[in-house]
Amino acid sequence: MDFNMIGPVLSLGLSSIGSSIGCGVAGAASHAVMSRVEEGHGKFIGLSIAPSSQSIYGFILMLLMSRSILAGSLSPISGIGIGAAAGLAFMASAVLQGYVCATGIQATAKQPDVFGKCFVAVGVIESFALFTFVFSLLLF
Repeated sequence: MDFNMIGPVLSLGLSSIGSSIGCGVAGAASHAVMSRVEEGHGKFIGLSIAPSSQSIYGFILMLLMSRSILAGSLSPISGIGIGAAAGLAFMASAVLQGYVCATGIQATAKQPDVFGKCFVAVGVIESFALFTFVFSLLLF
């Protein structure tokens, strides 16, 4: 049995789990708010998909790590460490971003002019996923 791809799969799997949870939380808030307001539904949908980006980072990291492992420039055990740590960071970022998006959706429903301001907190959380992605790439 070959365990070389455990690290890359952890990166993709954990990030996708986090994105699913985050988008689920924000999507539920979006649906609840859309049932109460008549306009601005596109803004709510836009906020609810923000946590999906972490699965993209996990996917790209998976591809790059798997190529490095196959090329012999990254050991499989290092790949497990990188994949697990980065995947958990992506997962936490996506889940928490989903909660922040949900509160942003609720705030925007009450006061539409705060929509842009809500993206600041969403962006700060996104930056942690980006930092993890870039710093992980520096390890191999």
